[in-house]
Amino acid sequence: GTEYSKENATIVTLCRNEDLYSMLETIQNFEDRFNSKFGYTWTFLNNEPFTEEFKALTSNICSGSTKYGLIPEYQWSYPDRINLKKVKDARKKMANLPYGSLESYNHMCRYFSGFFYKHGLLNEFKYYWRVEPDVKLYCDIDYDVFKYMRVNKKKYGFSVSLFEEPATIGTLWPTIRTFLKSTGGAGVKKNNLMDFISIDNGQTYNTCHFWSNFEIGDMDFWRSKEYESFFQYLDESGGFFYERWGDAPIHTIGAALFLDASEFHFFEDVSYFHNPVLTCPENDDMRLKGKCSCDPSKDFNAHFYVSCMDNYFKALNQDLPKHWGQY
Repeated sequence: GTEYSKENATIVTLCRNEDLYSMLETIQNFEDRFNSKFGYTWTFLNNEPFTEEFKALTSNICSGSTKYGLIPEYQWSYPDRINLKKVKDARKKMANLPYGSLESYNHMCRYFSGFFYKHGLLNEFKYYWRVEPDVKLYCDIDYDVFKYMRVNKKKYGFSVSLFEEPATIGTLWPTIRTFLKSTGGAGVKKNNLMDFISIDNGQTYNTCHFWSNFEIGDMDFWRSKEYESFFQYLDESGGFFYERWGDAPIHTIGAALFLDASEFHFFEDVSYFHNPVLTCPENDDMRLKGKCSCDPSKDFNAHFYVSCMDNYFKALNQDLPKHWGQY
């Protein structure tokens, strides 16, 4: 038959050689549920070179082509301006927080906030789907999500939204406010998604964010000059290392400021699991259509004491999905 005409898109995974077997399980699952129908390229990135074994076993089960890239060292190390003693003290203070004392976690968050979309292997691509080891899809995805994004002019797609641990981002919002003052709010969209991230018109940040371990997005947005100067300013402040700024709040806030509210998309039909969170469509027809194997009563998004989805729909002036809360 004729070859499917693919979008300009790739699946992107940052992982280590020791993640090989959990990665193979995830690839197998994503191929079964989605990619075997479309054959998108899978791009693997690592701060150390991938082993021949890793390359052989992963390329063997990917339906599309595979690429393996090394992260440039300056993107995974401390910039000269960072005071390492201050970093050490901060880690001690945050030792009881999730990932608070994990050095590689800081580098990873900074890398996803400001560098991944500049990698040489990703230059040719516009759209990406971020996938981590140990995640799982519980429903079939029978349509091309990348095509959906392009046709509907979407720039940022997500599956999970939740609250951030406030102690990890103490100075993030004040730093962003200072940045916006210094630029006079240049590039901030009139119809933005500020109401998702703030209930008082930007005085404070409510810690709502999209979980960035699942993202389907347009890298040309991250490559834009508005987002780039936003990232540079945050990076100069040192908060990735002196606190534990996550890439998720930074992506979320950047997108909420510099994208139009209509450019976001919630993938309600994708049942996604990343420990400890599961999303599962509560719409019965959607679950049947997707041959889902998830338990809808365990859907994270419809539980508003942990999820930010009510804020999201309010910010868009939309009603909640009617079937939410029936389980």
